[in-house]
Amino acid sequence: MQTSKYVVTRTHCPLPIGRLWLIILGLTYFCTGCVASEAQSNEKDAGKKRPVSVVVAIATPKTVPMLFSATGNVEAYSTVSVKSKVGGQLTGVYFRQGQKVKQGDLLFTIDSRPLQALLMQAQANKVKDLAQVKQAQANLEKAKAQVQQAQANVEKAKAQVNQAKANVVKDVAQATNANSQAQRYANLLKQGAISKQQAEDYQTSANAQKATVTADQGGVANAQAAVVAALADVQNAQASVVAAQADVQNAQAVVAADQAAIDNAQVQLSYSSIYSPINGRTGSLKLNQGNLVKADADDPLITISQIHPIYVTFSIPQRLLPDLNKYNTNHKLEVDALVPKDPRQSVRGELTFVDSGVNPQTGTIQLKATFTNADERLVPGQFVNVVLKFTEEPNAITVPAPAVQTGQKGQFVYVVKSDKKVEVRPVIVGDTVESATVIKQGLQPGEQVVVDGQFNLVPGARVQVKPAVGSRQQS
Repeated sequence: MQTSKYVVTRTHCPLPIGRLWLIILGLTYFCTGCVASEAQSNEKDAGKKRPVSVVVAIATPKTVPMLFSATGNVEAYSTVSVKSKVGGQLTGVYFRQGQKVKQGDLLFTIDSRPLQALLMQAQANKVKDLAQVKQAQANLEKAKAQVQQAQANVEKAKAQVNQAKANVVKDVAQATNANSQAQRYANLLKQGAISKQQAEDYQTSANAQKATVTADQGGVANAQAAVVAALADVQNAQASVVAAQADVQNAQAVVAADQAAIDNAQVQLSYSSIYSPINGRTGSLKLNQGNLVKADADDPLITISQIHPIYVTFSIPQRLLPDLNKYNTNHKLEVDALVPKDPRQSVRGELTFVDSGVNPQTGTIQLKATFTNADERLVPGQFVNVVLKFTEEPNAITVPAPAVQTGQKGQFVYVVKSDKKVEVRPVIVGDTVESATVIKQGLQPGEQVVVDGQFNLVPGARVQVKPAVGSRQQS
């Protein structure tokens, strides 16, 4: 339909101004109605117009991974700040800044001569105190021998007491017999049966036996006194043994203290050589050779970072916690890290840490993935793009991402039917993985969708499929 053109000029105007504006307004409504009726006729007659050239793709079922992308921060697997436990002059540095070192590699040496002198003094004190221990042990053995001798003297004195008592018993019997003889002969003397000399001899013998018994009784008392003295000697000897044992224990305690001093001196001496506690890369050197080192200073001599393996820390929103708990139960989840502006493929690792709680300020939970980092592409402090793979969805219907359009009623695609006309199909979409969007509802496998040329389409429009840019035209 040809559109008419109306021109209004300011030259001769025989009509009044008011009526002229009414005519113009009427013409405007007339033209608007023509345009509206033309649009309606276009929609009705869309199939009769020239076909619209479009690029199509086929809805294809495939296995699609369930992924989550985030920005992560690379962290060293472990970081050790190397400090000195002893003070002194730094006599040697055996690495270069930024050099990779292994566990047990020598890093620093500190002047060890004062520590060696302390060790030698402690060893000399131990030798001297060991001699005192031997002397105390000899005194103890001597005191024990004295105890044994005193105990032997006690037994000897007891035997003498027993002998003296036996002598008393024997001499008492003899004195009793002698006294009986003297009484009998005294009676015989009175009768004139014997001479006076004989009676006096028997009386003298009886008196002598009585004196012997008295002497024996004195011997028993002396022997008992000897036993008491011997027992006192035993007690004194035993006290000497106790004192000697105390001397031995004191001397041994001194030796033990000397050994502790030796051990401490050896430990302090070992601190004069500082070795790497881990495998890693050294940082910036804080002190050069020749400087004085302070024991347990605030600033470390060097910091070593372990980067084999290495951590990447990232966070996920708390809404994904059910999926994380579901898929992380039976196996480790895969994590890919992509270094920005690095043309090489991403680095593969696995999830090894899930924080114990959600950060209330951000509503996220912190995760850590571990990477072997054999090629050292990951560096502590670096920001990387992280992709966490929860699981894989088999037979998911996918279309190229440009096929999905968004309208007032939601997302939709243009489906090319068998008669080469398009249909607007509402869809429910899932994740987009590598430029392919998952269609959860609305499409069947094998259906064709428009991926380029949607802006020239209306429902029911006839299309002509053209090849995509860069592809070959099929004959």
